[in-house]
Amino acid sequence: MSVSALGSANAFAYSPLSARPASAAGTAEASSGAGRGTAGEGLSEADLKIVSELKARDRVVRAHEMAHMAAGAGIVTRGASFSYQTGPDGQRYAVGGEVGINTSPGRTPEETLTKADRIRAAALAPADPSGQDLRVAAEATQMAAEARQELAAASGSAEEGRVGVAYGGAAASGASAERQVDVWA
Repeated sequence: MSVSALGSANAFAYSPLSARPASAAGTAEASSGAGRGTAGEGLSEADLKIVSELKARDRVVRAHEMAHMAAGAGIVTRGASFSYQTGPDGQRYAVGGEVGINTSPGRTPEETLTKADRIRAAALAPADPSGQDLRVAAEATQMAAEARQELAAASGSAEEGRVGVAYGGAAASGASAERQVDVWA
């Protein structure tokens, strides 16, 4: 988690190891032409397979990050950024990515509840959420729970203040309710 001018920010990152092609560790880049034909020829079958896997991975990664961006409208702090791998064909393919979002609480518990719901929806938007996505969703759930507790405490204080006034209670109970309002102003 990093801090920005907009408050706390998290990034949805997508690069589960299970989704990486066998060459994702850089073996395609590290191999010095092994398995390739000469410069005048096309790619070998092994290289064509690697390119096919990288193309599929690129589509999955881009769709994953775009799902976060679509569901996170209004809380996205920066668009998708990708990490790339160069395939045996010389093309760059996205093999990982992230989208930055603002995860700071709202100014009021009600605003925080709404924002937490949007954060959670954005985190869980892709068909296959990553571990980081699940952590962000859990943090949003915790943020919402804390906001609900604040609302419950505030409504309890307001009830006490109204009861005190109804029974001719001390001015302190009215001041307490006023202070409670000022906290959220």
